[in-house]
Amino acid sequence: MMLPVALLLLGALTAALAPRLLARAYWREREPVVALWVWQCVVAGVLLCCFLAMALTGAAAWHLVRGHVFAPAPHAVVEAYALGAYGPWAPATAVVLALGGVWTVAMLVREIARARSRRRQRRADLLVRSPLLPGEERDQERLVVLEGDRPDAWWLPGPSPQLVITTAALRRLKGRQLDAIAAHEQGHATMRHDWLRHVSAALAHGFPQVAFFAAFRDEMHRLVELAADDMASRRFGRLTTALALVELNEDRGVFGPSPAPEAHLPQRVHRLLAPQARLAPMHRLRLTAAAAVVPVVPLVVAFGPGLLALN
Repeated sequence: MMLPVALLLLGALTAALAPRLLARAYWREREPVVALWVWQCVVAGVLLCCFLAMALTGAAAWHLVRGHVFAPAPHAVVEAYALGAYGPWAPATAVVLALGGVWTVAMLVREIARARSRRRQRRADLLVRSPLLPGEERDQERLVVLEGDRPDAWWLPGPSPQLVITTAALRRLKGRQLDAIAAHEQGHATMRHDWLRHVSAALAHGFPQVAFFAAFRDEMHRLVELAADDMASRRFGRLTTALALVELNEDRGVFGPSPAPEAHLPQRVHRLLAPQARLAPMHRLRLTAAAAVVPVVPLVVAFGPGLLALN
């Protein structure tokens, strides 16, 4: 039972320390794409610890599971794991971890279903507010302009993605500011940020008592916006992108003293207007490689006894 316990302790330690270490990292604001990668590797490592512990305890509890887990392995490898010494806690641990895995998948499916339902509803509302003209095909145009007194713009994903913008936003956005907003929204679509939001929201909603998953969700929502800001600013300039964000959100009260759901917008604008130098390419490469090691560690711990037995 020592190996599954070691894996669970490793996962718990990673979940406890990683958010604190990442919160102190000075490079998060400079390199949001790298920070997104690091978070994904950390979460993958924690989930992998749980999965491997479930596989080992299940193999110790039931011969049918053992036959599938160790099917191609020599007898010496199976003996190296000492599955018979795991004790009576193995079945209960395997069942709890399996139920956690099933619950995670169910939450992810629910999150995706809700997102698709919201998307269908928004497309239906879009057709009501902007009906098709004679001879016009549905989802033919990539840019849709809506009559509206509130400046707003959003990317509507799907088989035929569309950029929706209100007439109030067109009156406010000047010059290349509209192009910057379009590049920002297209950046979300290109980097598939919707999937990061779905996975992080599913974990946070499925396990509300786990602070690690809540931190993962909050950071994903913040970092994807920073990454999209960077994509727009590289094409149209930081000042243009910052002014476009201000013009779109000035009437929502997010730049005032009272807190608002979009309270991160002032920090985003300040970041664009007072940029810090990016990390050197080799530094980014080292961070990326170091993050990739995190999910490898549980694999080394789990496969270590078997590899030693083969030697």
